[in-house]
Amino acid sequence: MNGFKWNNDWLSLILVYNKGVAFSMFEFLGPYLKFLQIGLMIAVIGLFYKEKILSNYPILSGMLLGAGISNILDRFTKEGVVDYIYYHGLFNFAVFNFADIIIDISIAMLLWYNFNKKDLT
Repeated sequence: MNGFKWNNDWLSLILVYNKGVAFSMFEFLGPYLKFLQIGLMIAVIGLFYKEKILSNYPILSGMLLGAGISNILDRFTKEGVVDYIYYHGLFNFAVFNFADIIIDISIAMLLWYNFNKKDLT
């Protein structure tokens, strides 16, 4: 860890470069991980287009894809994905960033609307 730090009883803002994915998994892939993620992003875009998710849920699709692209761009411009939010209130959790929150929210909402057959348009 290095750089800016801010702490309180529940939350800390720190600078961490995550060279893996969630919980630093696949860190051993090193520089190849960003290319695997690009391939995965292309596959997700293709699936979203085929299943009409892009046209039925454009805002949620944009949130998910934008946040994913943001994390990939970090891999090309920084040492890894820039993570900075550390929750340690009732339990210790991994350090994450705002894009991770947006990815989680958009996936949860897409699943909710899919299982409840609600239309956002």
